Amino acid sequence: MKIFQASNEIKDYLFPILKDGKSIGFVPTMGALHEGHLSLITEAKEENNLVVCSIFVNPIQFNNKEDLKKYPRTHETDIQKLKSINCDVLFMPSEEEMYPEAPTETFDFEGLNKVLEGKFRPGHFEGVTIVVKRLFEIVNPTKAYFGIKDYQQMLIIHNQVKKLGLGVEIVPCSIIREENGLAMSSRNELLSPVERKQASILYETLKWVKIRSGFATIEEIKQQIRLQFKKNKFVELEYFEIVDMYTLKSLNRWAESNNIIACIAANVGNVRLIDNIILFS
Repeated sequence: MKIFQASNEIKDYLFPILKDGKSIGFVPTMGALHEGHLSLITEAKEENNLVVCSIFVNPIQFNNKEDLKKYPRTHETDIQKLKSINCDVLFMPSEEEMYPEAPTETFDFEGLNKVLEGKFRPGHFEGVTIVVKRLFEIVNPTKAYFGIKDYQQMLIIHNQVKKLGLGVEIVPCSIIREENGLAMSSRNELLSPVERKQASILYETLKWVKIRSGFATIEEIKQQIRLQFKKNKFVELEYFEIVDMYTLKSLNRWAESNNIIACIAANVGNVRLIDNIILFS
């Protein structure tokens, strides 16, 4: 596996590959790699001539500086994991490499950045979009792979790629879950054994919603979920919404959309977790 830290060096390495008409698959990450990340790389390897993974903890997408400080950094272990699945290239830029000057890019999100995660994490998607755009410009991938656990992020990036004409195919990939259903996330490493067990309530809730979708009303479902979380002393519900998959507009009735996803965020101890499930598509 080739490892690069400088943008100009990885560009020089990838240029002849692209010139030869070969495809490059790209998996951008913030490290602390788990089976979910590795599944993205495995899928990318099946569909491309070469696969690039990036590891960069992006400071400008954290509106909570304490969250940035405690984000797990496990670079040596990450490198070994990538080597074990034969990742071709790893790009590990420094903050100075990615942001030699303060970023000034602005984007039109058409309101997608103001709801769900955006409502509780102002500036988050601006930071994500800036770094992903810069990474795309460095790697120039054919396809980029994103897990749908971060569904809103994937949708926003997909829309911006089209708006900006970046020419990258965004490939959504299934959520990989732990044995108790908890969606795999780097943040899971911050959970205690008891908290990890309690965190299964997120997926159990989403499965319950899937069973009742289209039968119970949306408001009845929301009320029941609020009551359920009030009884749980380990997990604090931040939001639960049923929304249109393409506009992220909150729905009041099932008939308002044919493409519906349920999204949830909760704090388990000091760790914030998100999850979702597609109800109709």
